Amino acid sequence: MRTETIEYQEGTTTCEGFAAYDDNAGKKPAVLVVPEWNGVSDYTKKRAQMLAELGYTAFVADIYGKGIRPTTMEDCAAEAGKYQKDRALLRRRARAALDTMLKLPAADTGKVAAIGYCFGGTTVLELARDGADVRAVVSFHGALNTPNPADAKNIKGSLLVLHGADDPVVPDPEVLAFEKEMRDAKVDWEFVAYGNSVHSFTNWNLPENNPGPASYNKKADQRSWQAMQNFFKECFG
Repeated sequence: MRTETIEYQEGTTTCEGFAAYDDNAGKKPAVLVVPEWNGVSDYTKKRAQMLAELGYTAFVADIYGKGIRPTTMEDCAAEAGKYQKDRALLRRRARAALDTMLKLPAADTGKVAAIGYCFGGTTVLELARDGADVRAVVSFHGALNTPNPADAKNIKGSLLVLHGADDPVVPDPEVLAFEKEMRDAKVDWEFVAYGNSVHSFTNWNLPENNPGPASYNKKADQRSWQAMQNFFKECFG
């Protein structure tokens, strides 16, 4: 497996992403990985490596920009909030990462996916709403809201939303609004809710059975990772 840090530009901002792939296996389906609200981290790099082990070319997007890696809850919320309030900027940052991934020599530009965790889940859904040419989009415990629900008509690929059934960060009214958005736009979408799971259920760095809004759930993590793989096989053939 080859891993490398790659600098790229979005406007005047320098970003620093992370790629993982087998450079001896020719072109493979390319998967953009958008991190949680703390930005590029060891966790998302590990997810990219896991994808590479499955035979994909993976690239971790840097939404915030080089060197911006918040560590406290307050700083993470402040940084993510900038992009949650400015979805046009969020889409541009996601597009820049996507374009960079597609330049990788191991990327099959005809088979492209995007996955995201929490804030990253929100991001890949916005990327889809922006009309990006992405065949498969997977949101892991991401927020589902958008200021522009009519943009769902721009979605070109298939969507898989993997959700914690007890997630207090993404309440039931938000889920219902998303479902209506998808139905109105006649999107090819699937929604899976994992029982006894809250926000960030895939993040193994969190304690299990945490009483707060975010907690790791090993069973939901494993099931959702398998669901993603099955979805990719269907979308890529």
